[in-house]
Amino acid sequence: MQLRTVTENLEQYNTEKMNQLLVEMYGQEQVQYQLERYQQLMNNYHQQFGDGNIQLFSSPGRSEIGGNHTDHNYGKVLATSINLDTISAAVPVDEPYITIVSEGYKDVYKIHTSELEPVAGEGGTLALIRGIVAGFVQWGLHVGGFNAYVSTNVLAASGLSSSASFEMLITSILNTFYNNSQVDIVNMARIGQYAENKFWNKPSGLLDQMACAHGGLIAIDFINPKEPAIQHVPYDFNAQGYEMVIVNTGGNHADLTADYAAVPEEMKAVAEALGHEVCRQITLEEVYSNLSSLREQTGDRAILRALHFLEENDRVDEQVKALQSNEWDHFLELITGSGNSSWKWLQNVYQDSHTREQSISIALAITEIFLKQKQAGACRVHGGGFAGVILTILPKTLVSEYTALIEKTLGTSTYIINVRQHGSICLNNHLN
Repeated sequence: MQLRTVTENLEQYNTEKMNQLLVEMYGQEQVQYQLERYQQLMNNYHQQFGDGNIQLFSSPGRSEIGGNHTDHNYGKVLATSINLDTISAAVPVDEPYITIVSEGYKDVYKIHTSELEPVAGEGGTLALIRGIVAGFVQWGLHVGGFNAYVSTNVLAASGLSSSASFEMLITSILNTFYNNSQVDIVNMARIGQYAENKFWNKPSGLLDQMACAHGGLIAIDFINPKEPAIQHVPYDFNAQGYEMVIVNTGGNHADLTADYAAVPEEMKAVAEALGHEVCRQITLEEVYSNLSSLREQTGDRAILRALHFLEENDRVDEQVKALQSNEWDHFLELITGSGNSSWKWLQNVYQDSHTREQSISIALAITEIFLKQKQAGACRVHGGGFAGVILTILPKTLVSEYTALIEKTLGTSTYIINVRQHGSICLNNHLN
């Protein structure tokens, strides 16, 4: 097979179909920027690996709209893939090696596709690659080698699921190259979760991977975590004249594994004290009837986190109904309610051990004062919490003033995000 040069690859993707796909993925206003971004990606691939028949891949980040810390206890979530993504130019190779170069990093990440045991002390990128390949093998799927150049604009360690975005990118490459694109979304997500849990020691649920893999605004019910129920919720926030804005508060998710792990562990401790496995199986009446003994057995914070789960689970249903009925103001009230519950009951806005550093709390306080003055919008902690970002939903007419306020007070960046209908994909599959 004759390998394509950089010029031939650039010409292959300089088509009307490519432009239309970019419109679907990013919006009309970003087409030229994204086209140049993918062209640079292919140039970088050729500089690193030489000629090759490049295929292009994209895996979005995700935004959690409702259902904060519920998925790991078999709860409900409302989430969306977003227009920030991790992209790759990749080529299959005959050798049993996966080699990845990531823009902005000096390291070359390389594994042998038969060396699939966890390696103590291995960095996150290599651990996730190895874990995903191991997951494919464990699921009875095919694996093989490839070279890939990767670039991302998903803010790392922020709650936008940069790790899940990367995981779903690698699963998409293996799915396309060696499994005829036949691996379904749920199994792709489960493989990503497996890699994160077993090879990177991160106690994540399945929300992040599902939202990145699926695409669009979706409600997910994890009552059966092996077969989660997915409901597409078609809704256009922009049609309401509102934008979703992610605020980087200046903190990050490094060294927070223990804080994250404590949330599902404490919820499950309450469930177990009531004779169940997870909080999805308990009721408010059971908690109230056994409150004294629960406080003695599990401690008060665990009970508050269980109460958050119960209320948040119901709130997801209300959010979906509000959107379906176009009750926008009620939907915003539910966003505020979710944020208040996360702050007061779930308690994932700052670390108890680092009370002098409360970047999310400060950002939320500034934002709540602003929204109160304008009598519009809603905000909440975003994602896992403890550090990272917040989500603000506010009228488009206020975005410039709000982002200027964040820059003036916090000196940090903001990102306008949009719902993206495509999840993790091989672009070539949509260009033929």
